[in-house]
Parts: sequence; structure tokens; C-alpha cells
Amino acid sequence: MYYKLYIDSVFVLQMAMNLYLLSLAGQILRCTATHRRRWLGALVGAGISCLVLCLPFWSAGGRLLLSAVPVSMVMMCLTYRIHGVRRLLEASFVMAAAGFFLGGAMIWILNRLRPVMKGKGSFWITLAAGALGCELLEMLLQRLMRREKRCLRTVRFYVPALEQEIRLRALVDTGNHLTDPISGAPVSVISRRAAGSMVSCLKPEKYHAIPYRSVGQPGGILPAYELPEMSIEEAGRTIKRERVIVAVCDAGISSESDYQMLLHPGLLEN
Repeated sequence: MYYKLYIDSVFVLQMAMNLYLLSLAGQILRCTATHRRRWLGALVGAGISCLVLCLPFWSAGGRLLLSAVPVSMVMMCLTYRIHGVRRLLEASFVMAAAGFFLGGAMIWILNRLRPVMKGKGSFWITLAAGALGCELLEMLLQRLMRREKRCLRTVRFYVPALEQEIRLRALVDTGNHLTDPISGAPVSVISRRAAGSMVSCLKPEKYHAIPYRSVGQPGGILPAYELPEMSIEEAGRTIKRERVIVAVCDAGISSESDYQMLLHPGLLEN
């Protein structure tokens, strides 16, 4: 007993699934890539998988299983420019987890389309099921990530006068739309008490006037300052941002709060 494989159909199907998985893995890892790099990774991954299928040893399933991790590492390296064996292994396992959930979603969808899956139409239905499953999982991920963005972060500033770093607890405020009117840069808010501990960082020549509106306040101006650097610790990684603008205001930050800063969500984006 043997199966007949049409390598062109296998290539197209593998490429499409690679695109779906790279999209899901990128969201989980918070990595960004251009459409060109994503297509390159998917094409190279599909090409290697088809090449492995043509090798004259062991079963086709065994060959694909054996090559799954190396192929996913190559795709993640090409698409998201992830380097280092450890990071690539972690990224490939994230991609495998995405494949597990995508496969489950596809099986659920295809079971409900079984009556119409006949002949050549089944190929296109499989591709459509993968696209729909990917879309559903991306919506779920975005919802979970929006909820996670409300979590507290640790923010570090270097204070020259004290020759040491100070740490603040920051709440990611998804409702914060403050931006500098000239540069358009995102503006975060720190409490007056926190600003007092880093007064040497708030230099007059780096002053910015930030217009704002809030509930019960039709309009006003917030004093803000440009800081040379800020480090944000979140999800096991450190994000460094240069020339960060922070406004000094106690609105939304009470003395009993667990945080001393309202962090602009734009600072967490790649």
C-alpha cells in the first residue's frame, strides 16, 4: 500500500500553513516582520519540507517530524531575525504550540465541512479552514494581550545626581493617548512624588508643554520633560527606550496606588 503525493499541492499547502504559523508565533513572541520576510520564511520552510519528503529513507511522516524543529528555526531566523540556538529553540517550540492549537481549530472546522469536502475542492477548503482558524486564534491572542497590557511593569531610570538607578511601578494605561504636539512622541505620566526623587533628570532645557483633556477638566497644560533613556521590564525581557517624554501629574495616581507611573502603550510596541 502506498500514497501518491502531488508535490506542488504539498508545497502550496505547506507554504500557507507556514504563513499562518509565523503570524501566530510573531504575535506570541511580540516580534514584527515585513510581509516580504514572512513570505520568504514560509517559502523557504515549504521548500525544505518538500525536499525532506523526497529523501529515500524512513517514512514520510517520520522525516517531517525529524525536520520540524530545524525547519521552524530556519523560518524564525529568516522572518524575525532571531539568532542564537537557545532563542531559536524557544521560538520553534512557540511555533509548535501555535501549530497544535491551529491544527485543533482546523480539525474542528473541517469536521463541520465534511459533507462538502469532495474531490479537488477539499484542497481549497483546507486552506480556507487554516485561514479561518488562524484568524480566530489571532483574535483570541489580541484579546489576551490587551488584558495583559493592563498589568504592572517595572520601569528603571538612571539619576545622575544620585549615581544610581531608581525603579518605579508603572501601569500600562491603554486609555493614555497623550503625545507631544510637535514630535508626536508618546507621553507617559509620573506622580509628583516620583518626580521629586529624580529632579536632576528633569532639566529645564528639556521642558515640553503637553496639552491634555480629561473627565471634569476641559483642557490644560501638563509640564513634561524629555529623559535620555528608560528601561521597561516586562514578560522576561527588557525594552530600552531613548528620549522618552514624561509628564508630571497626580491625576489617576493616588498616594495609595501600587504604581507611580502611567505608561503609554506605544512604548511597548516594536
